[in-house]
Amino acid sequence: MIRLSIPVRQALSKLTLPVLVTVAFGLMLLGKADALLAERARMALADALTPIYATFAQPLARMHAAVESMQSLLTVYEDNARLRVENERLRRWQSIALTLDAENATLKKNLRWVPEPVPSFMTAPVVADAGGVYARAVLLSAGPNHGITKGQIALDDRGLVGRVTEIGARSVRVLLLTDMNSRVPVILENSRARALLVGTNGARPRLQHWPEGVQPAEGERVVTSAEAGAFPAGLPVGVVHYNANNVAEVDTAARLDRLEVVRLFDYGLKGALSQDVPALRPADRRQMR
Repeated sequence: MIRLSIPVRQALSKLTLPVLVTVAFGLMLLGKADALLAERARMALADALTPIYATFAQPLARMHAAVESMQSLLTVYEDNARLRVENERLRRWQSIALTLDAENATLKKNLRWVPEPVPSFMTAPVVADAGGVYARAVLLSAGPNHGITKGQIALDDRGLVGRVTEIGARSVRVLLLTDMNSRVPVILENSRARALLVGTNGARPRLQHWPEGVQPAEGERVVTSAEAGAFPAGLPVGVVHYNANNVAEVDTAARLDRLEVVRLFDYGLKGALSQDVPALRPADRRQMR
Protein backbone atom coordinates (compact mmCIF):
# COMPACT_ATOMS: atom_id res chain seq x y z
CA MET A 1 0.00 0.00 0.00
CA ILE A 2 1.47 3.36 -1.08
CA ARG A 3 1.59 5.97 1.66
CA LEU A 4 1.62 9.61 0.67
CA SER A 5 3.20 12.34 2.65
CA ILE A 6 1.03 14.93 4.37
CA PRO A 7 1.97 17.77 1.95
CA VAL A 8 1.13 15.56 -1.05
CA ARG A 9 -2.23 14.60 0.43
CA GLN A 10 -3.01 18.22 1.20
CA ALA A 11 -2.12 19.20 -2.38
CA LEU A 12 -4.34 16.44 -3.79
CA SER A 13 -7.25 17.45 -1.55
CA LYS A 14 -6.94 21.04 -2.79
CA LEU A 15 -6.91 19.87 -6.41
CA THR A 16 -10.02 17.68 -6.08
CA LEU A 17 -12.57 20.48 -6.23
CA PRO A 18 -10.99 22.36 -9.19
CA VAL A 19 -10.67 19.11 -11.15
CA LEU A 20 -14.32 18.21 -10.55
CA VAL A 21 -15.44 21.73 -11.49
CA THR A 22 -13.36 21.57 -14.69
CA VAL A 23 -14.82 18.17 -15.61
CA ALA A 24 -18.36 19.46 -14.95
CA PHE A 25 -17.83 22.51 -17.19
CA GLY A 26 -16.32 20.29 -19.84
CA LEU A 27 -19.38 18.04 -19.83
CA MET A 28 -21.67 21.08 -19.99
CA LEU A 29 -19.79 22.49 -22.97
CA LEU A 30 -19.85 19.11 -24.69
CA GLY A 31 -23.61 18.89 -24.17
CA LYS A 32 -24.11 22.37 -25.63
CA ALA A 33 -21.82 21.69 -28.58
CA ASP A 34 -23.43 18.39 -29.57
CA ALA A 35 -26.96 18.01 -28.17
CA LEU A 36 -27.53 14.76 -30.06
CA LEU A 37 -24.39 13.20 -28.56
CA ALA A 38 -25.44 14.32 -25.09
CA GLU A 39 -28.92 12.84 -25.54
CA ARG A 40 -27.45 9.53 -26.75
CA ALA A 41 -25.10 9.46 -23.76
CA ARG A 42 -27.98 10.13 -21.35
CA MET A 43 -30.16 7.42 -22.85
CA ALA A 44 -27.23 4.96 -22.96
CA LEU A 45 -26.74 5.55 -19.24
CA ALA A 46 -30.49 5.18 -18.71
CA ASP A 47 -30.48 1.89 -20.64
CA ALA A 48 -27.67 0.61 -18.42
CA LEU A 49 -29.42 1.67 -15.19
CA THR A 50 -32.95 0.60 -16.17
CA PRO A 51 -32.50 -3.09 -15.13
CA ILE A 52 -31.20 -1.89 -11.74
CA TYR A 53 -34.12 0.48 -11.35
CA ALA A 54 -36.54 -2.31 -12.33
CA THR A 55 -35.01 -4.65 -9.75
CA PHE A 56 -35.62 -2.17 -6.93
CA ALA A 57 -38.97 -0.91 -8.28
CA GLN A 58 -40.90 -4.13 -7.55
CA PRO A 59 -40.09 -4.41 -3.80
CA LEU A 60 -40.62 -0.67 -3.38
CA ALA A 61 -44.02 -0.97 -5.05
CA ARG A 62 -44.95 -3.82 -2.69
CA MET A 63 -43.85 -1.78 0.31
CA HIS A 64 -45.86 1.19 -0.92
CA ALA A 65 -48.93 -1.04 -1.40
CA ALA A 66 -48.55 -2.43 2.13
CA VAL A 67 -48.39 1.08 3.60
CA GLU A 68 -51.49 2.12 1.63
CA SER A 69 -53.32 -0.98 2.87
CA MET A 70 -52.54 -0.09 6.49
CA GLN A 71 -53.70 3.48 5.95
CA SER A 72 -56.95 2.31 4.33
CA LEU A 73 -57.70 0.06 7.31
CA LEU A 74 -57.51 3.08 9.61
CA THR A 75 -60.10 4.99 7.55
CA VAL A 76 -62.43 2.16 6.54
CA TYR A 77 -65.48 3.58 8.39
CA GLU A 78 -65.22 7.01 6.74
CA ASP A 79 -64.57 5.39 3.38
CA ASN A 80 -67.71 3.25 3.62
CA ALA A 81 -69.90 6.25 4.43
CA ARG A 82 -68.38 8.24 1.58
CA LEU A 83 -68.79 5.34 -0.85
CA ARG A 84 -72.48 5.01 0.00
CA VAL A 85 -73.05 8.66 -0.87
CA GLU A 86 -71.01 8.38 -4.07
CA ASN A 87 -72.81 5.18 -5.06
CA GLU A 88 -76.18 6.90 -4.79
CA ARG A 89 -74.91 9.83 -6.84
CA LEU A 90 -73.49 7.49 -9.49
CA ARG A 91 -76.82 5.69 -9.81
CA ARG A 92 -78.50 8.98 -10.66
CA TRP A 93 -75.80 9.82 -13.19
CA GLN A 94 -76.04 6.32 -14.67
CA SER A 95 -79.64 6.85 -15.71
CA ILE A 96 -78.72 10.20 -17.28
CA ALA A 97 -75.73 8.65 -19.07
CA LEU A 98 -77.82 5.79 -20.51
CA THR A 99 -80.34 8.27 -21.90
CA LEU A 100 -77.61 10.43 -23.44
CA ASP A 101 -75.84 7.37 -24.85
CA ALA A 102 -79.00 6.21 -26.63
CA GLU A 103 -79.60 9.72 -27.98
CA ASN A 104 -75.99 9.99 -29.12
CA ALA A 105 -76.14 6.63 -30.91
CA THR A 106 -79.32 7.72 -32.75
CA LEU A 107 -77.75 11.00 -33.85
CA LYS A 108 -74.60 9.26 -35.08
CA LYS A 109 -76.68 6.82 -37.09
CA ASN A 110 -78.72 9.59 -38.69
CA LEU A 111 -75.62 11.62 -39.50
CA ARG A 112 -73.68 8.60 -40.82
CA TRP A 113 -70.89 9.44 -38.44
CA VAL A 114 -67.53 7.78 -39.16
CA PRO A 115 -65.65 6.95 -35.93
CA GLU A 116 -61.97 7.79 -35.61
CA PRO A 117 -59.52 4.87 -35.76
CA VAL A 118 -58.52 3.45 -32.39
CA PRO A 119 -54.87 4.34 -31.67
CA SER A 120 -52.35 1.62 -30.92
CA PHE A 121 -50.66 1.66 -27.53
CA MET A 122 -48.26 -0.23 -25.32
CA THR A 123 -47.90 -0.33 -21.54
CA ALA A 124 -44.62 0.30 -19.72
CA PRO A 125 -43.75 0.40 -16.00
CA VAL A 126 -42.19 3.44 -14.37
CA VAL A 127 -38.80 2.43 -12.99
CA ALA A 128 -37.36 5.79 -11.91
CA ASP A 129 -38.23 9.41 -11.37
CA ALA A 130 -35.14 10.55 -13.28
CA GLY A 131 -35.48 13.91 -14.97
CA GLY A 132 -32.16 14.17 -16.84
CA VAL A 133 -32.20 17.66 -18.33
CA TYR A 134 -35.80 18.03 -17.11
CA ALA A 135 -36.98 18.61 -13.56
CA ARG A 136 -40.23 16.63 -13.91
CA ALA A 137 -39.87 13.46 -15.98
CA VAL A 138 -40.07 9.70 -15.51
CA LEU A 139 -38.08 6.84 -16.98
CA LEU A 140 -39.98 3.84 -18.37
CA SER A 141 -38.65 0.34 -18.97
CA ALA A 142 -39.72 -0.53 -22.51
CA GLY A 143 -37.63 -3.57 -23.39
CA PRO A 144 -35.72 -4.17 -26.65
CA ASN A 145 -37.36 -3.43 -30.03
CA HIS A 146 -40.15 -1.50 -28.33
CA GLY A 147 -41.09 0.58 -31.39
CA ILE A 148 -41.86 3.70 -29.36
CA THR A 149 -41.31 7.04 -31.12
CA LYS A 150 -40.83 10.57 -29.86
CA GLY A 151 -44.06 12.49 -29.39
CA GLN A 152 -46.24 9.56 -28.33
CA ILE A 153 -48.85 10.47 -25.72
CA ALA A 154 -48.52 9.08 -22.19
CA LEU A 155 -51.63 8.44 -20.07
CA ASP A 156 -52.42 6.61 -16.88
CA ASP A 157 -55.84 5.22 -15.92
CA ARG A 158 -57.14 8.73 -15.13
CA GLY A 159 -55.81 11.15 -17.69
CA LEU A 160 -52.93 12.80 -19.52
CA VAL A 161 -49.44 12.29 -18.07
CA GLY A 162 -47.20 13.86 -20.70
CA ARG A 163 -45.29 13.07 -23.85
CA VAL A 164 -42.29 10.96 -24.87
CA THR A 165 -39.20 13.13 -25.37
CA GLU A 166 -36.21 10.75 -25.34
CA ILE A 167 -35.78 7.17 -26.50
CA GLY A 168 -33.16 4.56 -25.70
CA ALA A 169 -32.70 0.93 -26.66
CA ARG A 170 -34.52 -0.34 -23.56
CA SER A 171 -35.97 2.78 -21.95
CA VAL A 172 -37.87 5.95 -22.78
CA ARG A 173 -38.26 9.22 -20.93
CA VAL A 174 -41.63 10.97 -20.57
CA LEU A 175 -41.84 14.71 -19.90
CA LEU A 176 -44.61 15.33 -17.34
CA LEU A 177 -47.26 18.06 -17.54
CA THR A 178 -45.78 19.76 -14.50
CA ASP A 179 -42.31 20.32 -15.98
CA MET A 180 -41.40 23.91 -16.79
CA ASN A 181 -40.69 22.93 -20.41
CA SER A 182 -44.17 21.42 -20.90
CA ARG A 183 -46.68 23.28 -23.09
CA VAL A 184 -50.08 21.70 -23.77
CA PRO A 185 -52.92 23.36 -25.76
CA VAL A 186 -56.17 22.81 -23.85
CA ILE A 187 -59.88 23.65 -23.93
CA LEU A 188 -62.03 24.72 -21.00
CA GLU A 189 -64.91 22.27 -21.28
CA ASN A 190 -67.77 24.53 -20.18
CA SER A 191 -66.88 27.76 -22.00
CA ARG A 192 -65.09 25.96 -24.90
CA ALA A 193 -62.37 28.61 -24.60
CA ARG A 194 -58.86 27.66 -25.65
CA ALA A 195 -55.87 28.15 -23.37
CA LEU A 196 -52.31 26.98 -22.82
CA LEU A 197 -51.27 24.72 -19.96
CA VAL A 198 -47.75 25.60 -18.78
CA GLY A 199 -45.68 23.54 -16.34
CA THR A 200 -44.18 25.22 -13.28
CA ASN A 201 -42.01 22.43 -11.78
CA GLY A 202 -44.54 22.44 -8.95
CA ALA A 203 -47.48 20.20 -8.13
CA ARG A 204 -49.86 21.97 -10.53
CA PRO A 205 -49.38 23.45 -14.04
CA ARG A 206 -50.84 26.89 -14.78
CA LEU A 207 -53.42 28.08 -17.28
CA GLN A 208 -52.36 30.95 -19.53
CA HIS A 209 -53.50 32.85 -22.62
CA TRP A 210 -57.25 32.24 -22.49
CA PRO A 211 -59.46 34.62 -24.54
CA GLU A 212 -60.38 38.04 -23.24
CA GLY A 213 -63.79 38.10 -21.61
CA VAL A 214 -63.52 34.47 -20.48
CA GLN A 215 -62.64 33.48 -16.93
CA PRO A 216 -61.89 29.86 -16.05
CA ALA A 217 -64.31 28.67 -13.39
CA GLU A 218 -63.22 26.86 -10.24
CA GLY A 219 -63.71 23.13 -10.79
CA GLU A 220 -64.16 23.45 -14.57
CA ARG A 221 -62.87 20.43 -16.48
CA VAL A 222 -59.89 20.91 -18.81
CA VAL A 223 -59.25 18.68 -21.85
CA THR A 224 -56.63 18.70 -24.60
CA SER A 225 -57.00 20.65 -27.82
CA ALA A 226 -55.86 19.51 -31.26
CA GLU A 227 -54.06 22.82 -31.91
CA ALA A 228 -50.69 22.45 -33.70
CA GLY A 229 -51.23 18.70 -34.11
CA ALA A 230 -49.35 17.93 -30.90
CA PHE A 231 -52.17 16.26 -28.94
CA PRO A 232 -55.50 14.69 -29.88
CA ALA A 233 -58.61 16.54 -28.78
CA GLY A 234 -60.58 15.58 -25.72
CA LEU A 235 -58.03 13.84 -23.48
CA PRO A 236 -58.79 14.56 -19.79
CA VAL A 237 -56.22 16.86 -18.21
CA GLY A 238 -57.77 17.95 -14.90
CA VAL A 239 -59.90 20.64 -13.26
CA VAL A 240 -59.32 24.35 -12.67
CA HIS A 241 -58.15 25.38 -9.22
CA TYR A 242 -57.23 28.88 -7.99
CA ASN A 243 -54.30 29.04 -5.59
CA ALA A 244 -53.82 31.45 -2.69
CA ASN A 245 -52.55 34.12 -5.12
CA ASN A 246 -55.68 33.76 -7.29
CA VAL A 247 -53.67 32.19 -10.12
CA ALA A 248 -55.54 29.70 -12.31
CA GLU A 249 -53.90 26.28 -12.01
CA VAL A 250 -55.01 22.76 -12.89
CA ASP A 251 -55.34 19.81 -10.55
CA THR A 252 -54.19 17.06 -12.90
CA ALA A 253 -56.43 14.04 -13.38
CA ALA A 254 -53.37 11.80 -13.60
CA ARG A 255 -51.66 10.98 -10.32
CA LEU A 256 -48.26 12.28 -11.36
CA ASP A 257 -46.79 11.73 -7.89
CA ARG A 258 -47.74 8.02 -7.87
CA LEU A 259 -47.06 6.82 -11.39
CA GLU A 260 -46.43 3.10 -11.59
CA VAL A 261 -47.69 2.03 -15.03
CA VAL A 262 -48.09 4.30 -18.08
CA ARG A 263 -49.72 3.66 -21.43
CA LEU A 264 -48.05 5.17 -24.52
CA PHE A 265 -50.50 5.90 -27.35
CA ASP A 266 -49.53 6.42 -30.97
CA TYR A 267 -52.04 8.88 -32.45
CA GLY A 268 -49.89 9.45 -35.52
CA LEU A 269 -49.39 13.12 -34.60
CA LYS A 270 -46.32 14.97 -35.84
CA GLY A 271 -46.81 18.30 -34.08
CA ALA A 272 -44.12 20.27 -32.29
CA LEU A 273 -42.20 18.07 -29.88
CA SER A 274 -41.01 19.25 -26.51
CA GLN A 275 -37.41 18.38 -27.34
CA ASP A 276 -37.52 20.84 -30.23
CA VAL A 277 -37.54 23.58 -27.56
CA PRO A 278 -34.29 23.64 -25.56
CA ALA A 279 -34.64 22.95 -21.86
CA LEU A 280 -34.53 26.02 -19.64
CA ARG A 281 -31.21 26.79 -18.03
CA PRO A 282 -30.92 26.82 -14.23
CA ALA A 283 -30.78 30.65 -14.26
CA ASP A 284 -34.02 30.78 -16.26
CA ARG A 285 -35.68 28.38 -13.78
CA ARG A 286 -34.69 30.59 -10.84
CA GLN A 287 -36.22 33.61 -12.61
CA MET A 288 -39.48 31.73 -13.19
CA ARG A 289 -39.72 30.89 -9.48
